[in-house]
Amino acid sequence: MILTILKKDLKIYFSDKRGVLLTFLLPVILISLFAFSFGGVGRKKSAPRPTTLLVVDKDSTKTSMDFVASLNSLPTLKTQAITEEEGIDRVKKGKNSSVLILGEGFEAAAKAEQKLPVEFQYDAARQVQTGMILAVVRGGLARSFGKAEMRNYVNIQMTSVIQESSNKPNPGLVQAVAGTAIMMLLFTIAAIGGGLLEEKEAGTLKRLLSSPIKPMDILLGKMGAAMILSVLQLVAMFVFAWLAFGLPIFMDTVSLILLILTISFAVSGFGVLLVSTVRTRQQLQGMSTIIIILMSAIGGSMIPISMMPAFLQKIAVVSVNYWGIQGMFDIFWRQLSLIEILPKMGVLLGIGVFMTLISTQLFKRNILKLE
Repeated sequence: MILTILKKDLKIYFSDKRGVLLTFLLPVILISLFAFSFGGVGRKKSAPRPTTLLVVDKDSTKTSMDFVASLNSLPTLKTQAITEEEGIDRVKKGKNSSVLILGEGFEAAAKAEQKLPVEFQYDAARQVQTGMILAVVRGGLARSFGKAEMRNYVNIQMTSVIQESSNKPNPGLVQAVAGTAIMMLLFTIAAIGGGLLEEKEAGTLKRLLSSPIKPMDILLGKMGAAMILSVLQLVAMFVFAWLAFGLPIFMDTVSLILLILTISFAVSGFGVLLVSTVRTRQQLQGMSTIIIILMSAIGGSMIPISMMPAFLQKIAVVSVNYWGIQGMFDIFWRQLSLIEILPKMGVLLGIGVFMTLISTQLFKRNILKLE
């Protein structure tokens, strides 16, 4: 009897070849992703892409320019001349992680072997990336001026562009809340989308189609329900983070509400697109797990974007996770105005519209098969 049940279940499982493929495809994709990201695979054939360092040269002397040129010659660093005001503004808005400022008297201090007027302004939310850049700068100073012991010679003034305060959360808390909230929301929406497949298998969808209800009404109704649940889930997560960890959710209520709405719309569009591309719950489970884990991995939910290789940081922009997390950093950490956050909300809105339009075509095709 046990053997009979075992054979039956295996037969049912392997009868859905697409679902089986998706089940075994997930670990292969994840292994490949993390191997390319952190395992050094593929790095011997091509040189690593250099990190851009903004440089403000107030001294503008031969010594300061030679030092900047020596930094720019390094394979891991690419300098970009900029004004102090513009450089700090770019760091504040999250466009760059840091800016190096060479103060007036740099050449004179170097010749007199006095402390060099060097300031390093950075974004504390991107400590890993700024730490690596700072190490390169310190090494460059040591090589340029031939000083083995730099402690008494180079006193780099470290300044966090975005100052932490009692009403501002730690960037680690923002990362934890934002990354987890969006990833879990994607899984929830995928599970909700499975309800449509249940209706299809139970014959409920056929009965709905025989009524005056239009096929698109069914799709948009499902999407509307998914969006409402998404909003409720995000609100619950933020309230919990506020009560348990002191996340200041009332810091910019209008921006937070709009961001929640645009994230919910984008995620709902993803949910209806996902359910429109599969035929069985097994396929949905496999497909949703692969896509959500992949989106979360490259989008910053699992690992902060600043810790990822440059090529993954560029790919990250295709995920809902990336834009949602960056929007939350803009609100809670960078404290940008609504006007400055609107572009990220616009991208989320565009993702939702794009996915919904594709879903309508796929859904129509699936509906026609039922008739």
